[in-house]
Amino acid sequence: MKTSAPTWLLAPLMMAWPLLIWWLHDLVGSWPLLIAGAGLLAWRFPESRWLAATAGAGLVLLGLVGEAEWGVRAYPVAINAVMLALFAESLWQGQPIIERLARLREPDLPPAGVRYTRRVTRAWCVFFMINGGIAAWTALYASLALWTLYNGVISYGLIGLMFAGEWCCRYRLRRATP
Repeated sequence: MKTSAPTWLLAPLMMAWPLLIWWLHDLVGSWPLLIAGAGLLAWRFPESRWLAATAGAGLVLLGLVGEAEWGVRAYPVAINAVMLALFAESLWQGQPIIERLARLREPDLPPAGVRYTRRVTRAWCVFFMINGGIAAWTALYASLALWTLYNGVISYGLIGLMFAGEWCCRYRLRRATP
C-alpha cells in the first residue's frame, strides 16, 4: 500500500505532539496548538473519521469551556479514547482488530488463535483505559514538563513493553502448541 507524502510528514509530528507542545507552547500559545491537534486527530483515523472528528471537537469544546491548554493537554487522552473505542467495538462487531492483523500473516487462524487474539484485543482495551487515565491525570494535575515526559516518552515505552510482552507470550504459546 502506497503511503502519501503527508502521511510520512505528519506521522512523526503526531508522535512528537507532547514534545512539540513543550517546545512551542510559550512561543505560539494554546489556541493554534489546540486547533492543530484537533485537525491531526481527525486526520490520524481516516477509517473512523466521525469518531476522531468527535474527539477533536471535544478537545476544542474543552478549550472553549475551560482553558485552551486543557484541550491541548487532553490530546493523548483523546487518542487513547479513540483507540479504546475502536478496539472495543471490534470485539462486538466482526473480527477483533488483533485477529484481523493475525490473519494477514496466517489466513487460516485456528480456533485457539482466534481466542488468543480476542484476549489480546481485550488486553489492549485495558491498556488504553489505564494509559488514558494516566494521561488525563497528567493533563489535569501535572506540570507541563511531567505531562510531556509521560505522554511523549513513558507512554511510548509502555506501548513498546506491551508489544514485546505480547510477542513473548505468543512465541511461548506457539512453542507449546504441537
